[in-house]
Amino acid sequence: MHRDRKVKILATLGPASSSPEMIRELFLAGADVFRINMSHTDHATATALCQMIRDAEAELARPIGILADLQGPKLRIGEIAGGAAELQRGQSYRLDLDTAAGDNSRAPLPHPEIFASLAVGAHLLIDDGRIRLEVTGTAQDHAMTTVLVAGTIKSRKGVNLPDTLLSLSALSPKDRADLDHMARTGVDWIALSFVQRPDDIAEAKQAIGGRAAIL
Repeated sequence: MHRDRKVKILATLGPASSSPEMIRELFLAGADVFRINMSHTDHATATALCQMIRDAEAELARPIGILADLQGPKLRIGEIAGGAAELQRGQSYRLDLDTAAGDNSRAPLPHPEIFASLAVGAHLLIDDGRIRLEVTGTAQDHAMTTVLVAGTIKSRKGVNLPDTLLSLSALSPKDRADLDHMARTGVDWIALSFVQRPDDIAEAKQAIGGRAAIL
């Protein structure tokens, strides 16, 4: 089977697509590479998926790529009382290390490394950007912000800092364990989810040890 195109189609395997029949069907429909999301896949399941893909590869006599996508460090706010609170555009909002449940005036952010790196003018995106904050003041244990994009702030939602360099490794302990397992399983690519600096790539390459390519 020859595919006369210069792009590759990547398909993510999930509950509805993790059977030999569906993997074969997706490949015949045009998928070139299968992505295994290590945020939601344990080692036993990942190993089984890799074997299904390699079985399809042997049956169809056509190379099929496997990409293991590492979770990366997880930065999240803490609990909000009642699960959620409404924020208004232009209001002040405090983020701090206090573990008490948050509300519409403050939220716990249990990551000292964030407060150590924040500067006035930096932005925080919460819940995939549904909430956007701008830093107006910083301290070792808290930051004051202004709400730029209002909405509902919910418990345990992810935090992204697009213009702040954090003193964090791109590889968490879970990532290192997943990377080693998937490299030994024989995937073709390892994808990093949290890259800030060239050293992050060098660190991952050293951990991979030539057993897979890196994205």
